[in-house]
Amino acid sequence: MPYDLTVSNPTVCGIPYPPDLLEPLASSAGLTYRPEPLGLLEARRAVATGYERRGIHVDPERIVLAASTSEAYGLLFKLLADPGDEVLTPTPSYPLLHHLATLEGLRPIPYRLVVEDDWQPDVGALRSERARVVVAVHPNNPTGSYLTARSADALVETCVTTGAALVVDEVFLDYPLADDGAAASFAGETRALTLCLGGLSKQVGLPQLKLSWIVVAGPEAEARRALDGLAFIADQYLSVSTPVQLALPELLEHGSAVRTAIRARCRRNLDALAQTAAGVAGVTVLRPQAGWCAIVRVPAVHDDEELALDLLRRDGVAVHPGYFFDFPVSGCFVVSLLPEPAIFDEGVVRFLARF
Repeated sequence: MPYDLTVSNPTVCGIPYPPDLLEPLASSAGLTYRPEPLGLLEARRAVATGYERRGIHVDPERIVLAASTSEAYGLLFKLLADPGDEVLTPTPSYPLLHHLATLEGLRPIPYRLVVEDDWQPDVGALRSERARVVVAVHPNNPTGSYLTARSADALVETCVTTGAALVVDEVFLDYPLADDGAAASFAGETRALTLCLGGLSKQVGLPQLKLSWIVVAGPEAEARRALDGLAFIADQYLSVSTPVQLALPELLEHGSAVRTAIRARCRRNLDALAQTAAGVAGVTVLRPQAGWCAIVRVPAVHDDEELALDLLRRDGVAVHPGYFFDFPVSGCFVVSLLPEPAIFDEGVVRFLARF
């Protein structure tokens, strides 16, 4: 379609990638199969170096590699809960969380992010004694909201009290949309068992390379048990390819240029969206703090699904209606900030012309 404002694949959005970025994959060392359940140590050291740059010391022995964030969730759900157990997940959020929990036989129980509180968790909804896992997305997708220090403490204290593990999806953490920079990672948490997720898909804009990681934080005894369990589970799959693990140090180092380009694109498109929306009465951009998308709130004069379908048919514009992400009210649409500027600008103009 001409004006796809839902695209989430940076490799098809005209982002400049260094032409030699993938050359490390051709190393002849990759011809030798080196199965390691937690991942090759040199690759885990490269991930740890990234956290050191954020001011957080992470022991490479507390890092586990997986083929994707989705697989990492699957490993953790297998480790932390049994079929029928509850997993607390934020809403609004990406619908994949619900599917991944259900595929493991778990019961996803949503807890609300309060728009009037800048999308912070409704702490009262977290008090479930039956939940084995609490999932947080920091920054959230699609609201783009960071967890405040107050909310982070509430989540951790909930897990300390109930014995649940805290899983924090931080894949968009390197994409702040304001000049005050990114929020802190949970990778240095010591009070509760905390498992932080990251990966090449977002950090270097390379979803096709299929490598992510889990950082196991928290009290030593709990972290050690979790690592032992993850080693056993991961040993049954051995899913991460040797070439991408060997290439990881160079990919993370040289991929910073891609990250900078994606961040610049998202900031540019967000500013253009806000400027265009400012001229349309009743339309508000709920400005995100980080990530690759933004929420546009419009007058609820149309059914959201009917409007989205009509935009596709008549204007060639694709947007996500908010109910895809379980928004509690109508009139919210989610747009990607990744498209090339000419496509993005014209798509936004056509979308907002309806109001």
